[in-house]
Amino acid sequence: MTILVLGEQHDGKVKDSTLATLGAAAQIGGDVHLLLIGSEADGASDDAKGIGGVAKVLVATDAALDHELAEAVAPLIARLGADYDHILFSSTTTGRNVAPRVAALLDVAQVSDIIAVEGPDTFQRPIYAGNAIATVRATDAKKVITVRGTAFTKAEQGGGSAEVQPVDAAVSNDRSSFVSMDASVSERPELTSAKIIVSGGRALGSGDAFHQYIEPLADKLGAAVGASRAAVDAGYVPNDYQVGQTGKIVAPELYVAIGISGAIQHLAGMKDSKVIVAINKDEEAPIFQVADVGLVGDLFKILPELTEKL
Repeated sequence: MTILVLGEQHDGKVKDSTLATLGAAAQIGGDVHLLLIGSEADGASDDAKGIGGVAKVLVATDAALDHELAEAVAPLIARLGADYDHILFSSTTTGRNVAPRVAALLDVAQVSDIIAVEGPDTFQRPIYAGNAIATVRATDAKKVITVRGTAFTKAEQGGGSAEVQPVDAAVSNDRSSFVSMDASVSERPELTSAKIIVSGGRALGSGDAFHQYIEPLADKLGAAVGASRAAVDAGYVPNDYQVGQTGKIVAPELYVAIGISGAIQHLAGMKDSKVIVAINKDEEAPIFQVADVGLVGDLFKILPELTEKL
């Protein structure tokens, strides 16, 4: 049994989401091959070949694969997929974009967002915003799977000795083209890989208050900054801050929810956090049902005092 994992990289390093997907691949069992794509793939291959559990690193350096446009990437993976029993993707923007196209090209059903492996063809995945867990068995000869990275232990870097093998990409894409990217730049940790996250909700009342009260606490803790969907919809912060079912799925060691009521949509994105601290003036707020530590009170009085004492 052989498994192909689409790798994602940044600045010559394999992303944490890919390491978690490799962890899921190890639980399925068999030879694991990691595919790196784009003109920077050669640089990332040095990092990738040392990852434990990876038997082979495939490198496709065609510039048409830059920016991971699904219209270019999916046909390549579908062609390579002829030699594999399982094809795994991270449940990231890229993975969720490419995987359905690969499944369609291979004419198989996709298994989405798995959180546990029970066997080579049997997996667990959340349904109903994480309120229920379904056990599914994939009967297709080839399994196309997306992996929720927060549910799996990351593959260890160092100690591996994978073979690096170039792949003839032969990619043509006349359906889409990269125009530009307007990405936010921050010195804080990236939201999906941060060990500590401080998130604010609509109760803050404005974008100015969000920056005034949330960011100083995050800076003291060395934390990433997140937000509820309500805060994003109200325009307090950009949508790449959003944590939840329709935002980013996170599982840090510490999650601080401030002025967040705890809607199901938000809980689905953060309830796997190791320790959850909630601050809310409504003692009946649903967030307290999942919080390890809850503080009922006025956030505008509590946060300055908390930030000062840290």
